[in-house]
Amino acid sequence: MDGVILIGVQASGKSSFYQQCFSKTHVRINLDMLKTRARERILLDACLSTMQPVVIDNTNVTELDRAKYIQKFREFGFKIDGYYFSSSVTECLARNGAREGKDCIPDIAIKGTYNKLQIPCYSEGFDNLYFIRLDQEGFIKQEWQDEI
Repeated sequence: MDGVILIGVQASGKSSFYQQCFSKTHVRINLDMLKTRARERILLDACLSTMQPVVIDNTNVTELDRAKYIQKFREFGFKIDGYYFSSSVTECLARNGAREGKDCIPDIAIKGTYNKLQIPCYSEGFDNLYFIRLDQEGFIKQEWQDEI
């Protein structure tokens, strides 16, 4: 089974990528929807125990953030794919500025998350890693390279 971890700052395109690439095949786990870690844990445990493909659609910007999911996926024999969304703060702020209502978050939150960003690496336990860029044409998926 597949466990997917999306990695990137707010407004880098993670949720749109999920909708485009995984919404028909994978359950989406996202704190924006679930609101609490307890609900997140319940849904994740249900997906793992039923061998349901799942996408973790949070920022997951630190190795520690990702480690708890990687450990759970490994325990249940899931293949683990990481998708790193490469975006500048300026790009994310511009995308966020186009959002309306509660979807628009404070700029300081994006900047704070960006400052905590740790680039993922295979040694964390990923089976596959990908770079994702967003341009006028849409999402561009590239094989992982150790240097950015």
